[in-house]
Amino acid sequence: MNSERTINEARGTDWLASMFGLPGQTAVVTGGTRGIGYMIAEGLLRAGAAVILCARHQEDCDTAARQLSPFGEVMGVRADLSTTGGCESFARLVSTHTDSIDVLVNNAGASWGAAIEEYPEAAWDKVLGLNLKAPFFLTQQLLPLLRRGATPDDPSRVINIGSIDGLVVPSVPNYAYAASKAAIHHLTRAMARDLAESHVLVNAIAPGPFESKMMSWMLRNFEQRIKDSSPLGRVGSAIDMAAAVVYLAGRGSGYVTGAVLPVDGGIATTISSPWAEDL
Repeated sequence: MNSERTINEARGTDWLASMFGLPGQTAVVTGGTRGIGYMIAEGLLRAGAAVILCARHQEDCDTAARQLSPFGEVMGVRADLSTTGGCESFARLVSTHTDSIDVLVNNAGASWGAAIEEYPEAAWDKVLGLNLKAPFFLTQQLLPLLRRGATPDDPSRVINIGSIDGLVVPSVPNYAYAASKAAIHHLTRAMARDLAESHVLVNAIAPGPFESKMMSWMLRNFEQRIKDSSPLGRVGSAIDMAAAVVYLAGRGSGYVTGAVLPVDGGIATTISSPWAEDL
C-alpha cells in the first residue's frame, strides 16, 4: 500500500520532525504580541518556521519580536485589521517580505461584555469586524501567497482562532463575541471546502480559558471556579496552545480540513446534562 510505503520511508529519517517540524516555512500570526497569539508565534518559531506577526501598535510588535528572536526568525509589523483597507495594506506589506506563506493564523480578536439591555451597536461592529470580517478578508488578500507554495503533498494552512464560547452558551453576556466565534467556526468549514482544490487546508482552534488580556478579568475574579469547571482542573498553558497549532500547521495534519479543535481541557466537550447530577 502507498501509505505503508510512505510511513516506512519516513522511518528512515526523523519521523517526528517530518510530521511536526516546520523548517523553511513562513507563518503569519495576527495579534501575535500577547496572550494566545504570542504562544502561537513562539510555538511556530520553535518548530522552525519564520514568523511575521502583527498588532495595532508598533511598540508592542517590536517588544514581542525582540523577546521571540532567540527562537527563530521573527518580524513584527503594525497593522489595523479592523477594516478591509487595513487587511489589504497588511497583505501588501507581507508580500514585500516573502513570495509565499505556508501558514496563516487568524488570531487577532476583540470582546465586549454588557447586559442585554445595554449592549450597544458599537459592540457588534467592533467585535464582528475584527473576529469575523478580518479573518475572511485577510485570507482573501493572502490567497496568492498561500497558493504559491501549496502542493497536494504539503498544503498551505489557514488556522482560525475561535472559542469554546462559539460551541456552548457562555456564562457571561458577551453576545457579539460568542456569535462571532460560532460564525468563524462555520466560516472555517465553508472556506475549507472552497480552498481544498487550491491545496489550502482551513481549520479552527476553539480555545478554552488561557492566560491572556481578554481573560484577565475572569481569571482574576473567578480563577478557581474556572479551574473547577474543567475536567482537567486547570487553565491552558502556552505549550497546550503551541502544540495544537504546530499540529495543524505540520504535515501530521495533512488529511485534516474543516475541523474545529477544542483546546479547553474538556470544558465544552464533556458538559453533563443539568439533571445528571441527580442520578
